[in-house]
Amino acid sequence: MTTATHNGHDTTPERVLFVAFELSEKTWKLGFTTGHGQKPRERSIAACNQARLLQEVAQAKKRFGLSETAAVVSCYEAGREGFWLHRFLQAQGITNHVVDSSSIEVNRRKRRAKSDGLDVRKLLSMLMRFHYGERDVWHGVNVPSIEAEDQRHLHRDLETLKQERASTTTRIKGLLSSQGIRLTSLSQFPEQLDALRLWDGAPIPSGLRQRLLRVYAHHEFLSQQIAAVEAERRALLHSAQDASLAKVRQLMQLKGIGINGAWLLVMEFFSWRTLKNRREVGGLAGLTPTPYQSGASARDQGITKSGNRHVRWMTMELAWSWVRYQPESALSCWFRERFGGGGKRLRRIGIVAVARKLLIALWRFLETGVLPEGAALKEA
Repeated sequence: MTTATHNGHDTTPERVLFVAFELSEKTWKLGFTTGHGQKPRERSIAACNQARLLQEVAQAKKRFGLSETAAVVSCYEAGREGFWLHRFLQAQGITNHVVDSSSIEVNRRKRRAKSDGLDVRKLLSMLMRFHYGERDVWHGVNVPSIEAEDQRHLHRDLETLKQERASTTTRIKGLLSSQGIRLTSLSQFPEQLDALRLWDGAPIPSGLRQRLLRVYAHHEFLSQQIAAVEAERRALLHSAQDASLAKVRQLMQLKGIGINGAWLLVMEFFSWRTLKNRREVGGLAGLTPTPYQSGASARDQGITKSGNRHVRWMTMELAWSWVRYQPESALSCWFRERFGGGGKRLRRIGIVAVARKLLIALWRFLETGVLPEGAALKEA
């Protein structure tokens, strides 16, 4: 009689503890499970309570009969918490995924139930599917290093300051417009204020005058901050030897690209992302088309707008600048041949295609040093 043989080593993989986070300002909802078909263990803790979080993970392992060294896989949606939680979890030996919220599949019913409990259970289900090989279940966020994330603050702060200054200009002009006064420039505003008159020739009332001066003082304060940030950026560009700043200088060699565009594209995109092909470049900027086909119906829904909004906005501005300052380049010639004879609407549609092609050309220029076809460099 032949006896059956078996492997003496247990090849059953050790169970994994799956954790999903639903984050809010005051409380965090946690969901724990070890596999499909199992009712999740749900707990709520105070936001940012790291000690309580680790305690709940340890208690969940005991509840599901796991060893203290069992692997833990977690996920949460990218949002206001940023990436500090991801770095904390990784430091504790937990494999974490930061999920792009817009990539999470939802029920297509007109009215659908939504709560923190439902959301955390949905994330748990998708986390298990992703862990066991279903890679298209969502899109993960590429977490930057601390240094790469810190480099973003300079140009984003400058962008915010300029927006705030523009709002003060609009506020001043709006207050004057309510009295029938039109003002085109604020260069000599305090002196102009004394000469301004209402519709009947009377001077501006004292209450309105003081409010205008306070808003103008805020405008001047923002202008000083903008000048300081721009000076700091120029100093870094001229003195620092970082690889990212070398890429900024390389882009600034091209006509039509200045410090604002070069700095933003490098710090947001090209300095830390490993881009493999042109599809990734267009997709990460949200500049890829979204066709819609169903039976005999076929139409284009425009670009995805799902990527980095800062890069997308700047690339659109650079596309107009490129067409103007690089008229002999192949990209500008293509734009004129394809869209030059159309109206304003057609040109606005065409510039989106130029922006995508330009971003890919700049990526290749930084990676290989090959100039975009027909492009000209600035004079030394």
